[in-house]
Amino acid sequence: MKVLLDIKDNKASDLLEILRNLSYVTTSHISEDRLSLLREVEEATEALKHNYSAGRYKDRRGH
Repeated sequence: MKVLLDIKDNKASDLLEILRNLSYVTTSHISEDRLSLLREVEEATEALKHNYSAGRYKDRRGH
């Protein structure tokens, strides 16, 4: 499972230290550009879900 966390800068180092000490957890940093892209994709997905549930789109079966 992959999880994206948004942590205040002044608290991040403590939490990362705890996570790094767990043998079954790996951590990595993402760039601001990548984060921006992820947020845009999330917003587009939510808009698509909203429009589909409002009946603005039909699935491939015509429903």
